[in-house]
Amino acid sequence: MKLSTKGRYGLRAVLDIAMYSTDTEAVALSSIAERQSISMGYLEQLIGKLKRAEIVKSIRGAQGGYILARPAEEISVGDILRAMEGDLSPVDCTEANGTGNCAGSGQCVTKFVWKRISDSINAAVDSIMLSQLVEEGKSIQEGKEKREVDLPKCGG
Repeated sequence: MKLSTKGRYGLRAVLDIAMYSTDTEAVALSSIAERQSISMGYLEQLIGKLKRAEIVKSIRGAQGGYILARPAEEISVGDILRAMEGDLSPVDCTEANGTGNCAGSGQCVTKFVWKRISDSINAAVDSIMLSQLVEEGKSIQEGKEKREVDLPKCGG
């Protein structure tokens, strides 16, 4: 399974909001676009999907922007990816993803493979919470800042 840019950039945008917003301060789209190198037009489309999925919400006004619609501990990577991509099944087999009846399902052995892969993907992305990514991101940022301070200056 390969995620589109919608899924990848959507996850990056939500993570950016989680890292840079507070209870009193929203994150401007322009800031997200700059930090994540995503065009404003595309980011607006992504944010629209995330708002409809109730993952982010907008704050109006001079200090407006976007914040998480619920705590990061309650938002899984799976929630975000499904909002952006739809169903995460690796194939369109209706028997494998439980959405219908296939004419050949009585003889189809591979549906069990697709169902197991689909279940594994969903279990994996649903087990990773946004709050975990925020902590990992902060850890990486702190490590980067420390390395920059510890680096010897050239020629000196």
